[in-house]
Amino acid sequence: MAAAPDHLFNLRNNFYLGAFQAAINNSDVPNLSPDDAVERDSLVYRSYIALGSYQLVVHEIDSSAPTPLQAVKLLALYLSSPENKESAISSLKEWLADPAIGSNPILRLIAGIVFTHEQDYNEALKHTNAGGTMELHALNVQIFLKMHRSDYAERQLRAMQQIDEDHTLTQLASAWLNLAVGGSKIQEAYLIFQDFSEKYQMTSLILNGKAVCCMHMGNFDEAETLLLEALNKDAKDPETLANLVVCCLHLGKASSRFLSQLKLSHPDHVLVKRASTAEESFDRAVQSVA
Repeated sequence: MAAAPDHLFNLRNNFYLGAFQAAINNSDVPNLSPDDAVERDSLVYRSYIALGSYQLVVHEIDSSAPTPLQAVKLLALYLSSPENKESAISSLKEWLADPAIGSNPILRLIAGIVFTHEQDYNEALKHTNAGGTMELHALNVQIFLKMHRSDYAERQLRAMQQIDEDHTLTQLASAWLNLAVGGSKIQEAYLIFQDFSEKYQMTSLILNGKAVCCMHMGNFDEAETLLLEALNKDAKDPETLANLVVCCLHLGKASSRFLSQLKLSHPDHVLVKRASTAEESFDRAVQSVA
């Protein structure tokens, strides 16, 4: 028996590769089952979240919406302002403890994303480690890499390869792992991003992936060209700005403008925090000698 056509393939792919506006624009897919319609809506709303349109998501998803969409609304609330974080996390914990909805894969995925943001990786893994969907496996790979456990990340990747070696998320997870391992694996990661750039619409995510590979290989001029192209697509993308700061430092070019932009638009970014810690340490050192 032939497998049923995957009506949401293009929508998912656009979302995974960071083509968020394309995901939203091409989301009017006919003949969807009720479950597929919910998945479609959750991907569209998560695309709006990725574009920073938190309030739109909060206003459009009402209290009668199904659990996956309620979870997505919680993510929008969590990201919309620091004041909402605590209440969003406590609602999340309440829902996860509810036997009727606690095992919902989208709810577990959102929990994983939120606790990863909180850098509470053990709590994140409590909800994601059982897997069940390719997105949960991919998030596990990311969490293990953040914990500097590439051995566990590799185990997750192998599980993904057994399910579908050609899946976009399997390829992405493979590139992330290759970047983390480094050395000769960098070239393999570059080829994955190169393959994406030939097959699909060029996005900030793909351009940043290629640029980071180039920086690892010492090709900073090529990396800068790719990152400036990414900046044209999204002038506020935190990863593009952070990578440009690093790239410019290696090229001996001024990086202060990109760092200022990053500080203004993403004050919590790890590079901003590291830079301010370094500045404080430097000031203390200067005072101690003065």
